[in-house]
Amino acid sequence: MRPVAITVSDLNKYIKNKVDEDEFLNNVYVKGEISNFKHHYTGHMYFTLKDDKSLIKCVMFKSSTSTLTFVPKDGMKVLILGTVAVYEAGGVYQIYCKAMQEDGIGDLYKAYEELKNKLEKEGLFDKSHKKKIPVMPKTIGVLTSQTGAVIRDIINVSTRRNPNVHIRLYPIPVQGKGAEVKIVEAIKTMNELKMADVLILARGGGSIEDLWPFNEEIVARAIYESEIPVISAVGHETDFSISDFVADLRAPTPSAAAELAVADVYELNLKIESYRNRYRQSLKKKIEFMRLRYEKVMASRVFTDPLKKVNENYINIDMKVKRIQTAIQNILNENKAKAQNYTLKLDTLSPLKTLARGYSIAEHEGKILRSIKQVKENDEIRIKIRGWQSSCKY
Repeated sequence: MRPVAITVSDLNKYIKNKVDEDEFLNNVYVKGEISNFKHHYTGHMYFTLKDDKSLIKCVMFKSSTSTLTFVPKDGMKVLILGTVAVYEAGGVYQIYCKAMQEDGIGDLYKAYEELKNKLEKEGLFDKSHKKKIPVMPKTIGVLTSQTGAVIRDIINVSTRRNPNVHIRLYPIPVQGKGAEVKIVEAIKTMNELKMADVLILARGGGSIEDLWPFNEEIVARAIYESEIPVISAVGHETDFSISDFVADLRAPTPSAAAELAVADVYELNLKIESYRNRYRQSLKKKIEFMRLRYEKVMASRVFTDPLKKVNENYINIDMKVKRIQTAIQNILNENKAKAQNYTLKLDTLSPLKTLARGYSIAEHEGKILRSIKQVKENDEIRIKIRGWQSSCKY
């Protein structure tokens, strides 16, 4: 006799009822390390609690998060109090957390912080060392898994923004043991063969364990030493890896990395057309301005009556010449009056005037005698009187 089959819903409901009836599962106190933590915009928190062998999904609703005295992060060791229940629609069981407290920091998170501090002190994160991303790269080198949504997203975004861009995929393992060595080899090969203008190092989201190859020191130093600019797009927007800090640019997602690496040619064409229109308008305004200036210049008197200025200068010259002539004549008249005055004075003092009054002038050897003591007996002297002169011996 064939057994009666039940539906999946019936089975999940049965398991859910069994779990709900277990008093131990209704109030469990569990310790473990947080991984793949997500703080939803609604206020609810979703994460995985794990130890070295197992893991279990957890959810903490907004109504319970108000009691937290710290901000949960990947790698934290915590103690949680909650209820194990089955999510019937999904057929999964998880812990609904009522309270949570810190129980130390996970080993991976501790190692992450130690390496981050070490490399930061060495200057690997300094902005002065970061290279500029090319504006119009011809070839985009993508280092990621050859399967999955990451490479498809990068190709779709890149070709949509620029159909002529060349994408060169270098497949690498993005998680697991030895992945960091393959990542380093890929970066070095891309540089040695100059295979791209810019590199995108990408993978999707995951737990801190999944992202750990991108937190290895050898990967960080390979990115730092790369001559080709590197864009790091590891995990989701809230995930931060060491590669994000040391890369020349960090993108929140692989799709965002493609947008940062590939210029939108359609947007560039619109900008070019806008600049072309602005240039045309500016040129028209310049021509109009020059035309008005030309008309204004041509309407000036320099062109309508070119001799006017010359004639005005002639008048100015005539006036200045007249002033100079007047000044010279005044000086001459003034000097003539002075000369006449001096002549009168000299005439008054003239010896001839003395002779005219009845006096005479006696000279000896060309010298006027002023005293009888200037001559001696038998000296010949010359005597001048008005209208006559004679010589005699004394």
